[in-house]
Amino acid sequence: MERRLISSGAAFEERVGYSRAVRVGDRVWVSGTAPIMPGDADPPTGAYEQARVCLQIIERALTEAGASLNDVVRTRIYVTDAASIDDVGRAHGEAFATARPATTGIVTKLLDPRWLVEIEAEAVVGTPEPEILPER
Repeated sequence: MERRLISSGAAFEERVGYSRAVRVGDRVWVSGTAPIMPGDADPPTGAYEQARVCLQIIERALTEAGASLNDVVRTRIYVTDAASIDDVGRAHGEAFATARPATTGIVTKLLDPRWLVEIEAEAVVGTPEPEILPER
C-alpha cells in the first residue's frame, strides 16, 4: 500500500520532521494545523478568524491528498481559552456542516503565543454523505 506525504511548505515541517498530511489507502491524517501565515506574519487576532485559517490549510492538504472536507470523520480542536470554543466551533460548523465529524475540544497551551487554536483532522476518502439519525 502506498504512503503519500503531503507538505504545506511550512518551515516547521522540515525542522521537526513531519508532514502536513499523510495518505495511506483511503485514509488521510492531517497534522495539528495552526494559523500559520505566509512569511510568519501575525495571524488574525480573533479565534473565529484563526480557525478559518486552520481549516483552509486543512482543506488544501486534503485536496492535495485527493480528499475533501466532506470526507473528514474526526477532528480535534485545541484552544488556549475555553471561552473561545463558541467562535472556533462556529468556523468548524461552517466547514463541516455536511460531514459533521466526531470531534474533541481540548484546552491547552500552543507552541506560538499568537495562536489561539490548532485543529487536527482524519478523513476516509470517498465517505458517503452521512445519514443523520433522529434523537431517541
